[in-house]
Amino acid sequence: MTEGKKMTSSRRHHLKSLMLHIAANWIEQEKKDIAATKEAYLAENCPPPDLSGDMAALTDACKKLHAAIDKVDESRYDTEIKVLKADKEIEDLKLKVIDLAGVKKPALKKVRMSADAMLQALLGSKHKVTMDLRANLKQVKKEVKEEPADVGDWRKNIEDKADRKKMFESS
Repeated sequence: MTEGKKMTSSRRHHLKSLMLHIAANWIEQEKKDIAATKEAYLAENCPPPDLSGDMAALTDACKKLHAAIDKVDESRYDTEIKVLKADKEIEDLKLKVIDLAGVKKPALKKVRMSADAMLQALLGSKHKVTMDLRANLKQVKKEVKEEPADVGDWRKNIEDKADRKKMFESS
């Protein structure tokens, strides 16, 4: 059986718009939740300052705010140092892992190079070394087979073979 009918483009667009609408509502709700959480945290940890009063009360409030800011800065500095130490430790551990795993050798490419070029690359241009392997080979002379000059008539060869055949049959 077939897998079913294909969805029409209007239905697909309708479903897509519904999904986008639902996702937009979720994002909006999430933003509202974050704002409410932030307001609750600020109300709990940072009460609104009492600005009514004389100059001494305001100075006292400023000193308290300054002390709170110093405390927050100290904790931020401490956490930054902890993070830097953790990052350094992570880098050291990564290096140890690489050292323990060993260095992976890269895949070598095939290079066509003659023996002379290879020796020159290894030894440099100072040394003149030639690897002419053919020069060291022993010279061998080819022996040419001599064909009989008198081939003769082919009928004669057949008659000779017939004579041999009679020889074997008679014995």
